[in-house]
Amino acid sequence: MMAALMAMTALSIDAMLPALPAIGADLAVRAANDRQWVISAFMLGFGAAQIVHGPLSDRFGRRPVLLVTLALGVLCNLVAALAPSFALLLAARAAAGVATASSRVLAVSIVRDRVAGNEMARVMSLISIVFMVVPIAAPNIGQLILLVAPWRWIFGVLAGAGALLSVWAAWRLPETLDPVNRLPLSFARVSEAFRTVLGHRIALGYTAAGMLLQGGLVGFLLSVQQVLEVEFDAGHLFGLVFAAIALPMALSSFFNSRMVTRFGTRVISHRAILGYAALALVHLGVAWTGLETLWTFIALQAVMMCCFSLAGANFGAIAMEDMGRIAGTASSVQGFIQSVFGTSLGVLIGQSFDGTTVPLYTGFALCGTGAVLMVAWAERGRFPARTR
Repeated sequence: MMAALMAMTALSIDAMLPALPAIGADLAVRAANDRQWVISAFMLGFGAAQIVHGPLSDRFGRRPVLLVTLALGVLCNLVAALAPSFALLLAARAAAGVATASSRVLAVSIVRDRVAGNEMARVMSLISIVFMVVPIAAPNIGQLILLVAPWRWIFGVLAGAGALLSVWAAWRLPETLDPVNRLPLSFARVSEAFRTVLGHRIALGYTAAGMLLQGGLVGFLLSVQQVLEVEFDAGHLFGLVFAAIALPMALSSFFNSRMVTRFGTRVISHRAILGYAALALVHLGVAWTGLETLWTFIALQAVMMCCFSLAGANFGAIAMEDMGRIAGTASSVQGFIQSVFGTSLGVLIGQSFDGTTVPLYTGFALCGTGAVLMVAWAERGRFPARTR
């Protein structure tokens, strides 16, 4: 169920990607880069709302907050399906992001209610397998819908999936927050959580590193459809290319779930982020010298995203290690920082698309290098880790 909750985020983003040209044509969007806002609006709403859902769930419990927001998500997707203008579509997408944000926050909080440390990283990796597999299928689901129906039906499918998940959660999900651990809803407590996260060297460093990784990922999601369509003239292969990149990510999440309890979160994530940064620089060199082909794009991006997968799940677990007392609010703060600022970085990367992959891999290289520096700062120079 936690995997399905987190998968809704990926489905809400990736199923849209092949439909962006059709949406732009139908709603008279003139600039190709402006179509990216269908994704950006959702992700900005998703990021901003995370600071709300955590405190609400710490006060009222995980279950009621989740059920209400799942219902709101269904409503927002129905509005998007019927939107007569691009402005209303973007508003509905932003609102859907606000509702869907609870799925990410509450999935992490519910897991943290039960486990911590390496065990949490193992569980989150298992959840991430589904989260990573969904991007393999989602663009192809979007393309299949487009073969038989208008793009608006994609939002109808999202509404249906949300409704099914609502029924499942109402039927099977217990309340995982012990009543004695419920906290009052107050601005002071949210401020305290911000101070705790921002004042904790490990939590802040790994949250910032995760934010930078998020920036690269969002830049990729916003750019990839145009990269394939414009640079490689391979828009018709979008689903296959996306699957070729996403499948190794899912496999790396599976291997992480097996390896993390043996080697530890730091050993794996430190080597993964070094590999990510190095591959980003190599790919930037390939793009800059004009040697980029569809095959180099797929191969280098797939390996780099394996590193992203290994680093991302473990960074989240490390950042949450000392946050058990305020798990819901801390998860919200970390998600807020990573999503809002990471998405903003990704929007800058996506909007800089110029018909080549150079802007994308410049962004990847800067984000990867910055993430390495933030982890090294968090660990006071003890980087990379050599033992658990």
